[in-house]
Amino acid sequence: MPPLPFSFVAGAAGSWRVVAQGAVCGPALPPAARFEIHEGLLQALPDGASWLLRGVTSNERYVTREEKTQLVAKQPGLGRPNATCAALIPIQKSAAWWDLTQDERRAIFEARSRHIEIGLGYLPAVARRLHHSRDLGEPFDFVTYFEYAPEDAAAFEDLVARLRETEEWRFVTREVDIRLER
Repeated sequence: MPPLPFSFVAGAAGSWRVVAQGAVCGPALPPAARFEIHEGLLQALPDGASWLLRGVTSNERYVTREEKTQLVAKQPGLGRPNATCAALIPIQKSAAWWDLTQDERRAIFEARSRHIEIGLGYLPAVARRLHHSRDLGEPFDFVTYFEYAPEDAAAFEDLVARLRETEEWRFVTREVDIRLER
C-alpha cells in the first residue's frame, strides 16, 4: 500500500468528541471540543480549528517479516461500528534517538522494549494506525491513532501504560494524549 497522507484537526467541529486532552510530557496542545481526521494534507488551519497535525502512513521501519505477518493477521481495520472510543497520541523523540542508527533503534524498540510484542497482545481489541510526521516538518515525529470499543478501554489503558514503562519511552520528549468518543 502506498503512503497515505492524513490531517488531524481539533476545534469546534468534528465527528469525534474530545473527552480528555493533556500533555504527558512537554507542551500541551490548545484545548478543543471536537476532532476530525481528513485524508490528505491540509495546508492551513481550518476556520474554527484549535490545532492541525499531519502525518503519512509508511512502511513499517522496525519490524521483521515474521512480526509483520503477525500484525497483518491480527490487526483490525479502523472504523469498526463498535469502536466508539479513540485516542490520538502524537509523540516527539529526542535528538539522541535520531542520532542512533536504525539497528540501534530497533534494538531498543523491540529487542529490549518489546514494543511490537506488547502491541500484539492487545490485538484485535485495539486497532491502530501510525503516521510519520518528522519528515513533514511537523512538531511531532509520529501521530498514532487508536480505536477500540468501550469494553476494551481498560485494555487500551494497560497497553499505553506498559509502553510508557519501556526503555524506548525514555527518548520521548513530548507526548500529548487526546481521548475521543463517537
